[in-house]
Amino acid sequence: MNRMLLTAVIVGSVGLAGAAQAAGDAAAGKAKATACAMCHGPDGQGTQVAPKLAGVDPAHFVQALQDYQSGKRDNAMMKAQAGSLSADDMANLAAYYASLK
Repeated sequence: MNRMLLTAVIVGSVGLAGAAQAAGDAAAGKAKATACAMCHGPDGQGTQVAPKLAGVDPAHFVQALQDYQSGKRDNAMMKAQAGSLSADDMANLAAYYASLK
């Protein structure tokens, strides 16, 4: 019984840590977003060459970056940009752009 309880506590703690990390830090994302502004606009409003990022769902945003990083999505510029991002960077950028309306 104690072993099951310990397992449940550990699994729950890992889940909470993952959720906290997934939330990201919008301030850190804003600092990292300077590289994105050239194509997506200074406030992520989108331009003629790149789509709007402001208000995008964070899970969708992170998945898109992971897909560019892995090559699942094919765009040379985005592959290069996403290639240098850590999981924390992606979560932070997602939090920042989600905070913009």
